[in-house]
Amino acid sequence: MQGRPLIVALDFETKQEVTSFLTRFPNENLFLKVGMELFYREGPRLIYELKEQGHQLFLDLKLHDIPTTVKRAMSQLAKLEVDLVNVHALGGVNMMIAAKEGLEAGTNMGKVAPPCIAVTQLTSTTPEMLLHELDVQTKLDKHVIHLCDQVSKAELAGVVCSALEVPVIQEKFSSSFLTITPGIRRQEDSTDDQARVVTPTKAKLLGSTGIVVGRGITRAKDPVTAYYHYLQEWGK
Repeated sequence: MQGRPLIVALDFETKQEVTSFLTRFPNENLFLKVGMELFYREGPRLIYELKEQGHQLFLDLKLHDIPTTVKRAMSQLAKLEVDLVNVHALGGVNMMIAAKEGLEAGTNMGKVAPPCIAVTQLTSTTPEMLLHELDVQTKLDKHVIHLCDQVSKAELAGVVCSALEVPVIQEKFSSSFLTITPGIRRQEDSTDDQARVVTPTKAKLLGSTGIVVGRGITRAKDPVTAYYHYLQEWGK
């Protein structure tokens, strides 16, 4: 993954909706995120087609299982030749190591395995939820740093996290440690189900490596204009 991407989350149900959205960007090679909803319906064929169109892809499946299962799954995902993949940090160090091993083993000869990053805590997670529902007694920001430590030990490329956590993460880890931040909304956009939300400008100031934007672009009345507004604020 190069540069500081603005990653557009394809929060659609079907390939037809994706195609309709992308026809608005005939001359753009976008960095797109395909998540569980879309991948589980359309499968690998959609990934191949989007890659053939010249787009970069973040395959966001947040793998979280026993190490052997994750290793085998990543070996299969590596064959899709996407540009970024992820696991959930709560799976533990051994699982994350296995994920990286699977990626490297499954990558086609002559190709480079994509970076693997790990989700720390979802941007929908609140301190109250962490304490009362998940029974984690550590404060949210400290728990995120603890998970980042595990990601670093596993030698993954970085994390998915809230932009609000980026300064502390960057202070503790190397400049090459990726911080990909969802929960990005322009000032006039709805926050929907996100609890920890920042603007593209704030994410830039906080030092995010890349931002992920979904509904602020895909559900906008004019997605192309919205995309360029986000891009301008992000300062890519």
